[in-house]
Order: sequence, then C-alpha cells, then structure tokens
Amino acid sequence: MDSADHHSGFVAFIGRPNVGKSTLVNQLVGKKVAITSPVAQTTRNRLRAILTTPEAQIVLVDTPGIHKPHHLLGERLVKSARAAIGEVDLVLLLLEGCEPPGRGDAFIVDLLRQQKLPVLVALNKWDCVAEQHQDQAEEAYRELLADAPWPLLRCSATNGEGCTELLDTLVERLPLGPQLYPPEMVSDQPERVLLAELIREQVLLHTREEVPHSVAVSIDRIEEMPAPRGRSGGKERTAVLATVLVERKSQKGILIGKGGSMLKTIGQGARLQMQTLIDGPVYLELFVKVVPDWRSKPARLAELGYGSN
Repeated sequence: MDSADHHSGFVAFIGRPNVGKSTLVNQLVGKKVAITSPVAQTTRNRLRAILTTPEAQIVLVDTPGIHKPHHLLGERLVKSARAAIGEVDLVLLLLEGCEPPGRGDAFIVDLLRQQKLPVLVALNKWDCVAEQHQDQAEEAYRELLADAPWPLLRCSATNGEGCTELLDTLVERLPLGPQLYPPEMVSDQPERVLLAELIREQVLLHTREEVPHSVAVSIDRIEEMPAPRGRSGGKERTAVLATVLVERKSQKGILIGKGGSMLKTIGQGARLQMQTLIDGPVYLELFVKVVPDWRSKPARLAELGYGSN
C-alpha cells in the first residue's frame, strides 16, 4: 500500500472497571499484552499495545477503569485514565452490552462530550445478550448516547465476534501517517513491567475478596543464567526475583497458603506466562512482604510506578 494511504495513531480504551478493555486489546493484537481477570479494576498501568497491519499501525492505550476512588492509588488510576483521553487521536468507549446502562456509564459519556475528540462506541459482551433482547439492549444505550454523533458497534472481546468490523472502523477514523514503531513490536512497556503484571494476574486469578486490590508486585532482579550442566542443547534461563506486597499479615498468610501451596501455584502460573513472553525457560522466585497501607503512601506508589502524572 502507498504510504500516503497508511493510517496511524493512538486509540484510548475507556470504560468502567471490568467492562473487558484488556481482553479486547489482547483479542485485537492477537497476543497477550494486557492482563485480565474476573476481578474489577485489574488494569493499573496505561499499557500501550501495538497492532500493525498492512494498512495501519494502531497504538491501543488500555486504561484503568473509571470509578469512584477510595484511596490514593484509586485517585491516581482514575487521573491516569482521564489524562489518556487528551493524549490520543481517537477514543473507544467500551460499554457492557449485556447489562443496562448505569450512572458510571453516564458519567463517562458526559466526560467524553466535553473533550471534543472523535469517539467510537462498542457494546462488548454482545455474545451474552439473548437474541430476543438485543434490540432493547441497543436502544437503551442509544438513549444514553442521545444526540452524540458517535458510531455504535457490537462486539465480543472473548470470542472475537464483531472485532474485524470494529478494527476496520478504528482504522478509517485514524489520521494518515507512517508507522510509529517497528512492525514486530506488540507493546512499548518495559519487560520489567510486563513480568510484574503477569505475577499480579495470577494473584487475581487464585485469590479472592480482600487480597487482589491490596497487592502490588516489584521485580527486584532479572538476570540470565547459563544452561544447566549435562543438558545437551539446553537454553540459558532467565532468573526473575520478585516481591509481592500486601497490606496485612492475614493477606500474606492467604498468599503463601498452607505449606507455601498458594505461592507455589501463583509462581507456576506466572512462570508459564513469562516463558511465552520471553520465549525461553524462566526461573522465578517470589517473596511476600507486608507494607501497611501502601496504596495511600505517595512515596511507595512512586516506587511501584504509580506516579502522580
């Protein structure tokens, strides 16, 4: 394709927590670049995934869900999501099509009306809407959007339904421009951040209730280890040492589990994901540390990468 017809730009994925933004990013890119879980508010970083096609290069900015914050970390996450709106070429507002619109959706719609940016709306989880209720569900969201001149599409981030049309529509609305990143890149996040997120994803998947939102992960060291002796054709191993932070001793006990069983399960799951990311064997060692009320301490948040910007 002639470079004069090539589209490129940044698209912010905006929506309430747990609406499926990270799952949709992974579906569109075709690789796992964002962590997902059934727990709301999974995404903490404004992760940028890169999708390159012959016609376009789209930088997908996966943002934390916009919600009412209850601590300093929550305030910074919402600030990060709102800031992303002003730094992109296009906004994709993701709504939960299988649930009626709520006050949180209305708040985000009002916020986007004030920005004067191009907006595309997608009703996600459409595969969960019974066929006889689809017209009614779509009409409820059209009333929410009122006179906003935003295209409305339907999709399923889980099974890919409607994602090709969604991608084509995103490309059409991006400005003409050259590639911004090398075509083989799928994320501009540092390896250290991606590894920490893979560990946190396993915590979200295997623990419940008060533990997930009180957890942060710090990668303490990454180093290459020689292949074990006596193994022909053995690969170098990547050693990863990480600390999982929690706020209370009881949470540390849950994370470690009886005889270390829970921490072992978390470590095994994270190691398998890391080996796919790194494309080689990984040795992972996890520690658990109690840091009371870390989510409300500015210095600790800065250390963990949740800055004030």
